[in-house]
Amino acid sequence: MNGRGIVSMLLVLLLGAAALWWGSDGFTAFTAENARRLEVERSPRPLPAVALEDHLGAPVSLDDLSGKVVLLDFVYTRCTMICVALGQEFAELRGEIERSDLDGRVVLVTVSFDPEHDGPAQLADYANRYGGPDAAWRFVRAPAERETRQLLRTAEVTVVPDGFGGFVHNAAIYVIDPEGRLVHIVDSDASDEALELARGLI
Repeated sequence: MNGRGIVSMLLVLLLGAAALWWGSDGFTAFTAENARRLEVERSPRPLPAVALEDHLGAPVSLDDLSGKVVLLDFVYTRCTMICVALGQEFAELRGEIERSDLDGRVVLVTVSFDPEHDGPAQLADYANRYGGPDAAWRFVRAPAERETRQLLRTAEVTVVPDGFGGFVHNAAIYVIDPEGRLVHIVDSDASDEALELARGLI
């Protein structure tokens, strides 16, 4: 290869590397999910002030948890796969929190994104599968579809009907700081990471 060919090849490689650097946010985000998580960490998002109700049908607000770190997940109670894994993960998390100095300072909140089918009775049934609701783990829903969508949009949760009455959706643990802002998103099975992040926010 002559000198001109080498220069051309190097130029193509440099341009490709530059495009990769730009498209991956400085080689840090190689997927849309990674990019979403980085964006949340750089620009924390306040959760919308939506009207929620718990497994008893009583009105609740995430503002009631101000001053605490919230670890949040999104489910629908008829789900037989990923939501079951999320429930088991949160049940283990509750035990770890209660055995640690985080008890009373970190709260778990499970939000149903299917208000049409998940009323208080369904929330209570889901909660009871994992030891029942208590001060450490709340189970809620936004009765209004519009407010459910607001929550999903803020967290960038994708929910798509599966054609069989259920949904396909992404899953994660959403870390909310004491000011009520979404500050981290971690994998749904990364409870240790979620706890460490929570500890750093207290």
